[in-house]
Amino acid sequence: MASREKPEFSIADFLDQGKWWRNRGLVLLNIALVIPLMSSIVNGLDSSLVNGLQILPQWKEYFGNPQGKLLGIIGSAQFLGNLFGLPFSPFVSDMLGRRAALFIGGLIMLAGVAIQSASWNVGMLIGARITIGLGLALCSNAAPLLLIELAYPAHRGKITSIYNSCWYFGSIVSAWVCYGAYEHAGNSQWSWRIPTIVQAFLPIIQVVSVWFVPESPRWLVSKGLEGRAAQILAKYHANNGDERDPLVVFEMAQIRHAIRLEERVNESTTYLSLFRTPGNRKRMMLIMAIAVFSQWSGNGLVSYYINLVLEGVGITDTQQKAAINGGLQIFNFFIAIGASFLIDWLGRRPLFLISNIGMLAAFSVWTITTALYNTRNNVAAAKATIPLIFIFYLFYDIAYTPLIVTYSLEILPFKIRAKGFAVMNITIMATVAFNQFVNPWALEAIGWWYYLVYCGWLVFELVFVLWFIVETKGRTLEETAAMFDGLEQEHDLAMAGGNAASTSLRVRDLDEDRDVFPIRRKPHQRPTSGSLQVFEMDKRHSDSTGSTRHDTFLAL
Repeated sequence: MASREKPEFSIADFLDQGKWWRNRGLVLLNIALVIPLMSSIVNGLDSSLVNGLQILPQWKEYFGNPQGKLLGIIGSAQFLGNLFGLPFSPFVSDMLGRRAALFIGGLIMLAGVAIQSASWNVGMLIGARITIGLGLALCSNAAPLLLIELAYPAHRGKITSIYNSCWYFGSIVSAWVCYGAYEHAGNSQWSWRIPTIVQAFLPIIQVVSVWFVPESPRWLVSKGLEGRAAQILAKYHANNGDERDPLVVFEMAQIRHAIRLEERVNESTTYLSLFRTPGNRKRMMLIMAIAVFSQWSGNGLVSYYINLVLEGVGITDTQQKAAINGGLQIFNFFIAIGASFLIDWLGRRPLFLISNIGMLAAFSVWTITTALYNTRNNVAAAKATIPLIFIFYLFYDIAYTPLIVTYSLEILPFKIRAKGFAVMNITIMATVAFNQFVNPWALEAIGWWYYLVYCGWLVFELVFVLWFIVETKGRTLEETAAMFDGLEQEHDLAMAGGNAASTSLRVRDLDEDRDVFPIRRKPHQRPTSGSLQVFEMDKRHSDSTGSTRHDTFLAL
């Protein structure tokens, strides 16, 4: 049993307290992280493109005005490719590395974009969309992993939360590119080919520049490349290239300790590993729950069927509906980005609670206004529905846009992080499929009464969040993941980092004295992979009486 003593230091003791833009290492790191961040923008752009193309007359004419099931297949083709690629994406990320998975995914997407922009029939278009979805599956699995495992500890939550929020930015770009192409080339095929070609811009940047982004130190340690991991942390986190910097030593000790513990439990991991231990089962319960909540909180009504929702309160003008939808996307983007900067101040659990309480209140009033219009033809109630939609999304974007990726990745240990994240994305897709098939049928069958179902579900969500969501603020990535495996493992990780860092500080202080020199390693303290290398160090100095004293210290 581990000692219950408190570690001498925590990671907070070694974080840079100055402005990050004055720290050259952090500036270079955050510039590099823009590359994986682009994957979310690409996802939003690609996912929204077909909606934009449908309004272009030349696109409809060229492909024979697809409707009904055929239009549904075109719209869901990328979804099908993504669904096919997701189960395999964690193996690419874990075996070849996060950067390699991002590179391969980018190449596949570029192939799909090339086929799509050159399509001359519907079959070719569908095949291109499936190919794009397959490449996107690899990118959307690898990019968040690289972000959360490479980011500076104090920036990790914000940067990972910004990732998912950028989906809206891609959606906005898609809408305006389609609009601009129609304005300038409305009578030619270029009105729809140009928006498809624009899809290639960000993947090209990623493919060309991804090898300039540092690899995940966690992945390097898992492959036995601890020296390279320490070099990356020293260059980008410590900003001085010193691998003995206390922050680097602290992080390396925790990463090494956590991965070795995981390897003792599972030498190899499969999807069954996600449910093998009580800690993993609790993690997956939380991850799958918030994945479902992210799509079943009533937002699916507006995200996929805003036309039906607006017509349900008497808004039938096409231009007015387009303006409301476009304004809502921009509103969502700014609220989600703003919320990303709150997670380390307010914490994850408070944001989830505020979000669920606000959504329940807004959706309940939204239900009442819709009912008043449909039963009493109350025009004032119909007008009140529009701001209520915006208020609802304000609360939704506080937590479920920025935190769904961040929280899921934080609570997963390294060995199952990629697979657990893939399961989260598959769960989201399953709930999206439900929205696409059930919501329009239910709205047509029972109208506003269907809103009451979501009111009841939002009550359940609030109870679940109140009972099960735990706070993860202020912990390292390894400490957060260990929360579900018992207090003993949490304490061991804290001690591993704190003790290693305190030893490093003593050694650094000794190194400033010319009389400090290494003696020899004890025979029984031979270094092993994943363990601290222990040396005796001797400091000679004279005391007040003039006699020589020898003090022995331990060094890494």
